[in-house]
Amino acid sequence: MTINEYQQLAMRTASGMNYEHNGMLMNAALGICGEGGEVADMVKKATFQGHELDKEHLAKELGDVAWYIAVGAQAIGYDLETVLQMNIDKLKARYPDGFEAEKSLHRKDGDV
Repeated sequence: MTINEYQQLAMRTASGMNYEHNGMLMNAALGICGEGGEVADMVKKATFQGHELDKEHLAKELGDVAWYIAVGAQAIGYDLETVLQMNIDKLKARYPDGFEAEKSLHRKDGDV
């Protein structure tokens, strides 16, 4: 499956919600935070509280994050392939030779 096919399939389960007044975007933004928090909590518990890291469960939570990213991209009129390519292009411009802390600390004007 391609990333855009994933987005189309994800949107199948995003139907039936009230998406007036940026509701789809709001659902995506809050969902990313919520699911990201679940990922962070699992890693925290495995790192600091002696829990076993359940990688399959973690992978499913990462999938939930991806679902909300797909919905968010749809809400602003973008397909996922474009969003991901924009990210790679931004990172290549920012770090042409790989990550450098100095370039992270001192970004060029307009680099968001």
